[in-house]
Amino acid sequence: MKRTHHCNELRPAHVGQTVTLSGWVHSRRDLGGLIFIDIRDREGRTQTVFDPSDLPAELFNRAAALRSECVITVTGPVRLRPAGTNNAKISTGEVEVGVVSLEVLNMAEVLPFPVDDPEAAAKVNEELRLQYRYLDLRRPEMARNLRLRSKVATATRVFMDEQGFLEVETPTLFKSTPEGAREFLVPSRVHPGQFYALPQSPQQFKQILMVAGVERYFQLARCYRDEDLRADRQPEFTQVDIEMSFIEREDIYALIEGLLRRVWRTALNVDIPTPFLRMSFHEALNRFGIDKPDTRFGMELVDFSEEFRTSTFKVFSGAIANGGVVKAINARGLAAATQGQIETMTEYAKSFGAKGLAFIKVENGEWKSPIVKFFSEAEKNALKEKLAIAEGDLILFAADQWLTACEILGKIRLYCAEVLKSQGKLTIPADQFNFLWVVDFPLLSFDKEQNRWYSSHHPFTAPVAEDVPLLVSDPKKVRGQHYDIVVNGVELGGGSIRIHQPDVQRTIFEQVLQIPPDMVKARFGYMLEAFRYGAPPHGGIALGFDRMIAILCGTPSIRDVIAFPKTAKGTDLMTDSPAPVEPKQLRDLHLELKVARKE
Repeated sequence: MKRTHHCNELRPAHVGQTVTLSGWVHSRRDLGGLIFIDIRDREGRTQTVFDPSDLPAELFNRAAALRSECVITVTGPVRLRPAGTNNAKISTGEVEVGVVSLEVLNMAEVLPFPVDDPEAAAKVNEELRLQYRYLDLRRPEMARNLRLRSKVATATRVFMDEQGFLEVETPTLFKSTPEGAREFLVPSRVHPGQFYALPQSPQQFKQILMVAGVERYFQLARCYRDEDLRADRQPEFTQVDIEMSFIEREDIYALIEGLLRRVWRTALNVDIPTPFLRMSFHEALNRFGIDKPDTRFGMELVDFSEEFRTSTFKVFSGAIANGGVVKAINARGLAAATQGQIETMTEYAKSFGAKGLAFIKVENGEWKSPIVKFFSEAEKNALKEKLAIAEGDLILFAADQWLTACEILGKIRLYCAEVLKSQGKLTIPADQFNFLWVVDFPLLSFDKEQNRWYSSHHPFTAPVAEDVPLLVSDPKKVRGQHYDIVVNGVELGGGSIRIHQPDVQRTIFEQVLQIPPDMVKARFGYMLEAFRYGAPPHGGIALGFDRMIAILCGTPSIRDVIAFPKTAKGTDLMTDSPAPVEPKQLRDLHLELKVARKE
């Protein structure tokens, strides 16, 4: 080894020892004939001192020529820093190394952006950071993220092993199952015209592992989806994939609560209370307007359907007469919302099909809104009482079908929270983590455009046992044994108890989802066949590993916790991919391009 210690190791106890450190030049300062260089490796950094009285002129001049990110090895005695020069910001801040030997392992070019200044690096365009990702990952913030990711992966494996789970790797070349998200296809060279698909999840394999008698399976699984990307999505991602036999939902709840307690304690030294709160899908929508509610703040939706059923304000009473509802939220302290902010909220409402957004501003003791003149005193009193209206409040309404009204206000609620946080009127502690289980989802949802039912979760989710007779006669009433784990408004994962009876699974495929029998056989025949040979009751869950690490690191983007992520357009700017391939490669795969090739 070229070094005797890493750059975060030296303490006063090492004073007098001659040590060798290797790493990158983090910073260099020329002061009064002395050169101070902070040398950094992945563990931290140490101050080194180049004194011309201790070094040959050649070495001192070589030190003077170093710039940030040059790779060096230095040797010298450890000594205490002079009185008054300690650096409390770093662990090695009480000592320094007086350099007597310098080896320059590699010179660095002038950097495209700084890596030693967090504030300056934060202002760098993300595309430039991704282009030079190897430099970006040198920043202490990014190195911390990768270290924490590794710690959590290890803690997950240790916990799952303690619970008797086997880690089993499932294939990443699978067959296409286009019912879900769009897939990445892989053409076969030896089977012309046929394709593999990269798996969206190991769902079918892990269920077959239950049929195989594995009983307790887990995997940190790589998954792929060819979808439009957002801050919390990537075309390839990692999930903690879990499946268990002979269980009920309560067993999953207990397992995941135990796993997340271990992870939070390992990563943040925070003990999260268990058991987690549970909330039905209907309650979550009714109170928060979303099935992954952030319960760290109030601003809950309040129903006024009964109060406005006979109102002279026809927008409200008409919506109720058509089977809809009137709901409202109180954005406390937001009466001074700008015209632009009101327009943004109005656009949110229109995106769900609403014609506009009704609101009341409470300013200077007045209710300012063109709709207030239509309200009776009883209606005003009901609003005042149920919303606890006070000076400075902004009341926002939605009058529509129940689900639409909930979703409109749910979207606006989150927007208002962001505005209030930016104004310092809503404070949420950084170490507050509100976990909850969202349960009792409908098994099926209806697609009006295609005039057919589709699975709310996926087609392998088991219906609640007493609802099985309603699968064909009244699908709308069928509840699924599906559950989502949510923290601070982020869906951390989801799962379900699975169908293990081949006749029920076939009914779902053919009679409910209206998949033709020949297509069912082609896509899922092997699975239905496996179920005929003794499938145990089983269920599982998948946790978004990248999302979980982003939450633990306090960053809104999973790109900050993945070593080499793609951009929002699905490109890798460092390697410049995707990229064209040679004509011979296409011929070997029996493919011909119909798009114009870019020279």
